[in-house]
Amino acid sequence: MSDISYLDLIDRHTPGPRDDVSPLFANGEAFAAAVSDLATRCESLRFDVIAAIDALGFALGAALAFRAGCGLILVRKAEKLPVRALRETFTDYTGEAKALELRVDLLRVGARVLVVDEWIETGAQVLAAIKLIERAQGAVVGVACIHADDKEGPRILASRYPLISLSGLSS
Repeated sequence: MSDISYLDLIDRHTPGPRDDVSPLFANGEAFAAAVSDLATRCESLRFDVIAAIDALGFALGAALAFRAGCGLILVRKAEKLPVRALRETFTDYTGEAKALELRVDLLRVGARVLVVDEWIETGAQVLAAIKLIERAQGAVVGVACIHADDKEGPRILASRYPLISLSGLSS
């Protein structure tokens, strides 16, 4: 890549509380470098499958699963799955109540799971995904993301599971 870091492509001047990773994803060379760096940092976590969180976590999770040669399980926003699913509610960074769902028949009992999302603000969404995976009898071995805010929720998450982040909080 050129002399700018892929992290410099993240739009940090957006209205509201969120930064936008879309410019990073849109640059093929930068996205490949970010995926490569994150995959390298996750190598010590032995996992069988990646569980990616709707929606931007899907892009990052798919790239990491392809690179690792493992399967990808999608943790969906509520009401998106056309089949029976486990559901977990949480309060997101805006203070709104939301829910995630996991198809009940995709996760093998005892499977070692790496949870992937693109940005962790409060940790609530990732913790909801972890609860779904554990209810489905999967074993979460870590969490990977582009960025984790240094706030109480992500700190709690990092104290319970290895947290691999390209910027911000890591454990």
